[in-house]
Amino acid sequence: MNTKAIYAACLFAALNLCTLSARAEASVTAHTYNYGTHLDIKRVVSMSQDATPACGVVNARMTYLDSHDTTQVLDYLKFGDGCIGDN
Repeated sequence: MNTKAIYAACLFAALNLCTLSARAEASVTAHTYNYGTHLDIKRVVSMSQDATPACGVVNARMTYLDSHDTTQVLDYLKFGDGCIGDN
């Protein structure tokens, strides 16, 4: 097997893994965080927030794996990063 075929096989495998993880995340129902919610976080997969920078409270989302390696999605509120010169 030549190197081009090996690279192509590796690329194909990587793309398949990305597609599977995207499908898994799309099928997961997001839960909203409330004070006192028990969080079982083994590993954080991704974090995102509203696209426009804002000063104040914004919506955020965390995708993570729990202790059973099940993908979970959590919606929560956080202070935005758009406050220039404020604490």
